[in-house]
Amino acid sequence: MIRESEVYKIGIITKTHGVNGEVALQFTDDVFDRVDCEYLVCKLDGILVPFFFEEYRFKNDNTALFKFQRLDSAEAVQFLLGAEVFFPIKLAEQAEEGELTWGYFIGMTIKDVHAGFLGTIKQVDESTINTLFQVEGPKGELLIPAQEDFIQDINHEKREILVELPEGLLDL
Repeated sequence: MIRESEVYKIGIITKTHGVNGEVALQFTDDVFDRVDCEYLVCKLDGILVPFFFEEYRFKNDNTALFKFQRLDSAEAVQFLLGAEVFFPIKLAEQAEEGELTWGYFIGMTIKDVHAGFLGTIKQVDESTINTLFQVEGPKGELLIPAQEDFIQDINHEKREILVELPEGLLDL
């Protein structure tokens, strides 16, 4: 059984493509193209289910077309429409240094060496020059700069980030 702690969200299946069972995956992380993996994990009725794919190709910068094994018609893939798609964390860790995307960090917890538990990363904001982790925690929503200077350690197995934030940053 696949646990949510073992995967992270990389996109959603938005529609069928053609008549041969292809689906369009709108992705936030193209890790499937950078790491050797034969399957993606879809969330169906709250259950994480692996689907092995035969092939995929990019339609544009944020959409890929996937053909899953044994699903050979547009009707056969209808049940996948709207399904969230996940990727195994263990396999994502095999990506070369610097190849992890910001989407990988969503769902990780953040702890500060002085303040302790800050919360869980809900989103990563790349819209400004400084990338920010949007963290939901006991103090409400926090915006924490995603800068190497502040990050002390990343525990991929526990999905935790240890930071040492400048004094006063949490008071803003």
